[in-house]
Amino acid sequence: MHLIGSRFILELALLVLLAGCQQCVSADSDTLAPPEVSQYNGTLYATCKMRPSTSLPDGLPKVYGQVLLKQDYPLGKLNVLLRFNGFPTEGDPEPRAVHIHQYGDLSRGCDSTGGHYNPHAVHHPNHPGDFGNFEPQEGKINTMVESEATLFRELSVIGRAVVVHEKMDDLGQGGDAGSLLHGNAGRRLGCCIIGISPPDSWNTQYKLYNRRLRRN
Repeated sequence: MHLIGSRFILELALLVLLAGCQQCVSADSDTLAPPEVSQYNGTLYATCKMRPSTSLPDGLPKVYGQVLLKQDYPLGKLNVLLRFNGFPTEGDPEPRAVHIHQYGDLSRGCDSTGGHYNPHAVHHPNHPGDFGNFEPQEGKINTMVESEATLFRELSVIGRAVVVHEKMDDLGQGGDAGSLLHGNAGRRLGCCIIGISPPDSWNTQYKLYNRRLRRN
């Protein structure tokens, strides 16, 4: 009887300990979310103000605009609105590559943002911030994509850079080392640093984006 009673007490203590650990994990998980997640009903918003590279040679387009990001905590898909202008309006529009780069460092313009954000050390185009190619219409890019990147935890892209490139990304099919590294997308036309933001810009631009879709 004494042995059975001791075993019962041990099992009960273990259950209490496990319950306490679950609460700890939940609490730790909550602390990993920025306070803005609670402030905006479980969603985090970010923005990135695109400006031309400071080291552009003459003849290349000067790209301005905005990248808007939205993700539900903790496992929602990252939605990204791209709004750029400054591309040529004459001739056939050339698709342009857009990527997240490793560093939010603009000390040497877009050249100091490092390579593609590649936390898993894999070949391009399997980096989480490889958004793809976008063809300007009337000198502008206005589109929305889903991304494998995230705004949360240790792989968050907050503080990293978004870069618009001179050329089309060959998506790793170019047959050389550059293709597997960066898609041979050419020089960096513009860049910006991703930062947490209120939802106002997203809400406004998302409504405009949907209106354009309905018109088309």
